[in-house]
This record gives sequence, structure tokens and C-alpha cells, in this order.
Amino acid sequence: MEAALTRAGYVVVNIDYPSRSAPIAQLSETSIGEAVNACRAQGAGKIHFVTHSMGGILVRDYLSRHSMPDLGRVVMLGPPNQGSELVDIFGRWWIFNVINGPAGKELSTNPDSTPCKLGTVNFSLGVIAGDRSVNWINSMLIPGANDGKVSVERTKVAGMGDHVVVHATHPFILKNRVAIEQTIKFLHDGGFNH
Repeated sequence: MEAALTRAGYVVVNIDYPSRSAPIAQLSETSIGEAVNACRAQGAGKIHFVTHSMGGILVRDYLSRHSMPDLGRVVMLGPPNQGSELVDIFGRWWIFNVINGPAGKELSTNPDSTPCKLGTVNFSLGVIAGDRSVNWINSMLIPGANDGKVSVERTKVAGMGDHVVVHATHPFILKNRVAIEQTIKFLHDGGFNH
């Protein structure tokens, strides 16, 4: 994804974050804040976001507290915008907490969960969902088409500008050729190819 975005003319700031170390609000403040500051330091006129999985929730959380006049478009790949049923099922298991940390526990489908409480988005958002899975056990636990972590339906959020489904799994959607093409299309035009 990073290489393709660079070839398409975007200056990419790729921020990794310790997803298992803190709650979502803390992670969004540090990681998204760091990304925004890095972009502004490079003189960016518009700042776009391309996120994977929980990264989309971090962006939503950050934007719920920060005004960004230089915000461009946002593309989320496989985001649990309405939570994930897997957190509902496994969230109380000690091993889930060890693997996913405090932020992972916040991603349930409960109306009081962090993604559900964030509500409607008010920025230009395109969501790309996957409908393939390498984990058939997880897929059996998630209703409907899913990527092994989140259902296609739960990637959606009120206020999004566009939504598309690609034949990709959750961990590999960032390397999927069609997902990459669709990401660039949305960043450029504000919509996907359907």
C-alpha cells in the first residue's frame, strides 16, 4: 500500500503503534497526533488517512476531539466501525486480553463500545471491506460475509461517502491489488469504482 501510494504521488507517513499497550483514546492521541504532526512538518496542504482495522477507529476517535482544517479524505480497510462479534464472544477470556490489550476489549458490538459511541462521521470517508477469511472458525462465529475479524455489515458507519467489498482477508487486505486501486481512486475522486 505504501509503495503504491508513493507511486501515485502521495507523500506517505507510515505510523506504527503499540496496539496492545493502551486504550483507544490514548493510542489515537499519540499515534494519530504523531502522524498529523509529521505531515504538517513536511508541509502537507491536505492530510489524508489510510487505515487498517482498529486504525480506523483511532482516526474516528481523534477526529471526534480535534478539528483538522487540513483534513483530506479517509479510507478505512476492514474497520470494526460497529464493533466485532469476536470481541463479544472472546472479550472476557484472559488470553484475548493478552493478545489484544485494552483497546481490543473496546471493540465489541455493544452500543456502549467505543466505535459505536463515536457515532456518525462528518468527513469524506470510503470504507473497503473484505469478504474472504483464512480463519474458518472465526468466520463461522461472524454472521454474514466477513474477513475473519469483522463482518462486511459492521465495517459500515453512518455518514460514510462510499463502501465497497473486495475479495480479501483481514490481514492481507492492505496488499490486495484491488483494495490498493480502490484506495487511490477514493483519495483522488472521493468515490470507488463499482
